[in-house]
Amino acid sequence: MIMPKGLRALAASFAPIALASAALVTATGTAAQSTPTPPPGCTGPASQTWLNVVAEGLKNGEGLLAVTLYADDSSKFLVKRGSLYVGRVNAQAGITRACIFVPKPGVYALALYHDENANRSFDRTGVGFPAEGFGFSNNPATLAGLPTFKSVRLNVPKAGLTTRIQMKYP
Repeated sequence: MIMPKGLRALAASFAPIALASAALVTATGTAAQSTPTPPPGCTGPASQTWLNVVAEGLKNGEGLLAVTLYADDSSKFLVKRGSLYVGRVNAQAGITRACIFVPKPGVYALALYHDENANRSFDRTGVGFPAEGFGFSNNPATLAGLPTFKSVRLNVPKAGLTTRIQMKYP
């Protein structure tokens, strides 16, 4: 097919753009996508993987919400110095949002507590019961005591996922 001279020039000017786009699609198998970035204020040692945490049911906006990250190791769950990291954000009545970096994609567990007096410690009553609100990944039942590690394991296959945790108060 013979094209008029003006149309050939126009087609030639678009050729580099079309080739570059085709190369991107061919190299990645899909159209190029931007790399996600963590939200501002994400806590913990920075990595390429993070988890958005939405804590629901905070009874007030006093103090801090502590988000404790545990590795996939039942022997370290809820034991002193067993966590990978504790991130803290200001509490907000109702819903508090937090972001925590995880070392890499994998399985983790989360334990949250509403540190109302901001003393950076999970307070208990004289007989050992919780004195502050708490919650766990996957929202397991806690009526008969602490949840099993198996019930709180959370798969984090990629960055930017969101988990919702319902807070419970004594």
